[in-house]
Amino acid sequence: MKKVVVLTGAGISAESGISTFRDSGGLWEQHRVEDVASIDGWHRNAELVQEFYNQRRKAMLNAEPNEGHRQLVRLEEYYDVHIVTQNVDNLHERAGSKNIIHLHGELTKACSEYNHNYIIDIDGWELKHGTLAPDGGRLRPYIVWFGEAVPMIEPAIDLCEQADIFIVVGTSLNVYPAASLIHYVPPKAECYLVDPNEVVVNRKITTIAEKAGTGVRKVIDLLIDKAITM
Repeated sequence: MKKVVVLTGAGISAESGISTFRDSGGLWEQHRVEDVASIDGWHRNAELVQEFYNQRRKAMLNAEPNEGHRQLVRLEEYYDVHIVTQNVDNLHERAGSKNIIHLHGELTKACSEYNHNYIIDIDGWELKHGTLAPDGGRLRPYIVWFGEAVPMIEPAIDLCEQADIFIVVGTSLNVYPAASLIHYVPPKAECYLVDPNEVVVNRKITTIAEKAGTGVRKVIDLLIDKAITM
């Protein structure tokens, strides 16, 4: 089977009602990103940060995978599909995708502020402020905040280097290091971009200037037709 690597961003989850800070002038649900998505924000006001992610988790649990998520699952019958997502929601998993790398963490998990390798699953939407890990550190959202290292970038690079087909969905390719992944895709690989906004890409790529729900279906239909006729 040919290997397909899909890089997804906020645009695919936006159609499920998941808000993004870039849609509101650098604010995220009326909060400055520096206050709720940075380690400095955590040190300044951990209770605010904890409540912010509790609300994001609640919104995620009330959301449903959309057509863009579901269409990607169809491809698994014909290709070896791997999703690399910048999103912290679990909509890809709930849609049925099997191979997923979360670059920026996962809302459904928490880790110790002292040891990010101590990870637990969160039951429901609420992580109470002040809950401690066994090492005495406060449990914090298992999220890669701005300025922190991205531990899953190396596995994502390895996947991209093996890609026969690379699909970008709903991301501006402005956030690094995720935006650099396209540079690791082999020159001979087929590349597709689904986004209603203009995205500058310095390589040959087929662009579908539509939202994820309709645009992803067009790409998936094309790739399945190719697989069937091969």
